[in-house]
Amino acid sequence: KQMLAVNPPDITKAEEIKDKEHACDSAVHAIIDRLNRTFVTPLDREDIHALAVSLDDVMDAIDAAAAVIRLYKITTVRPGATRLTEIICDSADRICEAVGALERKDGVRELAARVNQLEREADRVHQDSIVALFDDEKDPISVIKWKEIFDFLEAATDRCEDVSNLLEGVVVKHA
Repeated sequence: KQMLAVNPPDITKAEEIKDKEHACDSAVHAIIDRLNRTFVTPLDREDIHALAVSLDDVMDAIDAAAAVIRLYKITTVRPGATRLTEIICDSADRICEAVGALERKDGVRELAARVNQLEREADRVHQDSIVALFDDEKDPISVIKWKEIFDFLEAATDRCEDVSNLLEGVVVKHA
């Protein structure tokens, strides 16, 4: 969100995002290692594994978007990209709340529903942004670059929805 909050985008944030992505990869490996060494787990092993991998997928999608913004040397941020990053951040915040609420299983469904609602909004913003891109942008190279950026940003919201669906499934399974 900070990367795309200014024009031109703050490219230094791409490295910070990459560092966070590597930290997430390490965390997933640590979770899986610990999962393999733990006899009793608070949730089903496959649920823990799926959640860890799915959370990493969110970070991978965010990292991919940041990487292409840096690689393509984007100098002007389009409004749809700003809105999509806001949706990603809001979705991530709701996921954090839902993970925190998982132990007591209270409020997870409502938070998952909010993430699903945000993903539908992201679909609309993505479509509107693509329409505006093709209507307004005359440079075909810019169209290609921005279409890919929009697609990566929207994919991050899809990955957030995947996590929320998994969380909801865990609650249903253990209700």
